[in-house]
Amino acid sequence: MPLNDPDRLFPYDDALRGLARVIYGSIKDLPILSPHGHCDPRWFAENKRFPNPAELFVTPDHYVFRMLVSQGVSMDDLGIPRIDGGAIEQDPRKIWRLFAKHINLFRGTPSGIWLNHSFEHVFGFLEPLTADNADEYYDHIDSTLAMDQFRPRAMFDRFKIDCLATTEGALDDLRWHKQIIESDWSGRVITTYRPDAVVDPEFEGFDANIDAFGALTGEDIATWAGYLNAHRIRRAYFRDHGATATDHGHPSARTEDLPQDEAAALYAKILTGDFTADEADAFRGQMLTEMARMSVEDGMTMQIHAGSTRNHSAQVFASHGRDKGFDIPRRCDFVDALKPMLDAVGMEPDLTILLFTLDETTYGRELAPLAGAYPALKLGPAWWFFDSAEGIRRYREFTTETCGFYNTAGFNDDTRAFCSIPARHDVSRRVDASYLAELVATGRLNEDEALDLARVLTTDLVKSAYKL
Repeated sequence: MPLNDPDRLFPYDDALRGLARVIYGSIKDLPILSPHGHCDPRWFAENKRFPNPAELFVTPDHYVFRMLVSQGVSMDDLGIPRIDGGAIEQDPRKIWRLFAKHINLFRGTPSGIWLNHSFEHVFGFLEPLTADNADEYYDHIDSTLAMDQFRPRAMFDRFKIDCLATTEGALDDLRWHKQIIESDWSGRVITTYRPDAVVDPEFEGFDANIDAFGALTGEDIATWAGYLNAHRIRRAYFRDHGATATDHGHPSARTEDLPQDEAAALYAKILTGDFTADEADAFRGQMLTEMARMSVEDGMTMQIHAGSTRNHSAQVFASHGRDKGFDIPRRCDFVDALKPMLDAVGMEPDLTILLFTLDETTYGRELAPLAGAYPALKLGPAWWFFDSAEGIRRYREFTTETCGFYNTAGFNDDTRAFCSIPARHDVSRRVDASYLAELVATGRLNEDEALDLARVLTTDLVKSAYKL
């Protein structure tokens, strides 16, 4: 008996379910385009075996370990590295047993679907993981990972990944991408330019990052013109290593378009370290508009991720650092916040700005109407906490009536957990198939249109939005 129901996520109604099966069948084997994610390019550069099951499924996946932490499991016991280098669990088998002991926590969640899909379709399990069979699971996965066909490049090919984008900071030397490019492997792994560490004055180590930015580019970053040119230099370097997009994770969607002398004065104040929280936010907002202008120049797609209170737990941030599962959705304004940038570049027909949010209440009220009007705007997919069956469905319902399908950008998995990539894309394809089946059943599409749209949502929009 399979671990996963072959009709999972399809409509309950028999007629709709049958039509959803047909639509899903037309797209289920299409190649995967993963234009935004956080996998480690070193995996594919070195092509070494994944170390063990715990490092494949538990420690890199925020969805997994944040759920365990929410039930009182210690990050130290899960082997999550500490900033101070303090003691953590080093035995991956113990970490795996702890994970298996709490596997019930993932019942009914997106993570549960992704994990079971990976267990069955990647490693061949037909029985669910339990505390009792944890060692059996561990031994099978561990021995399988030793095989050549389970090394990163082979799995990449087996998953039918056409393109996978990673995300690197502005100061990264991109050595692993260079190694991939110079190898004899044909897999396409590209980078993405993420300048937050040299754009956000409140980012830890900002002063040192700015100094390194200047040294790396040879620009006089004590001046506004030199600072902007340093970004142009790094963007070009990233493009040389495959990048087609930039990525900006800001706490708000605020943009500014100050006169250049005022922007230079603001930058000078930021460099002194004596600035207010509002001035820091204004500088981030000015840089979004500057990055948009640079995208007009060099053609890179711009991604804006807003609506997250990042690193919400001061205790976890102090002990384990950023990006450890404590990023929380917040209310976010887009209509007023984006207007300065849109007044500057919103009507540019060749510019693509993808908007992502964790405040899904804005989809129908603000984001879809904006994307349904401005040529430069497209909607990024349901993201992070909403890349679930319910979240993807709500996204379609909130946005389609106002901006249609063609002002969206398909799906991306946004993951550090490699084996979850095909699982996440499978969920998206099943939900879209079900949604399109309902549009056919209610007379809003004919079946041929639904089949065409299924392919468009799976591959065509992603290629267009990210210039792939």
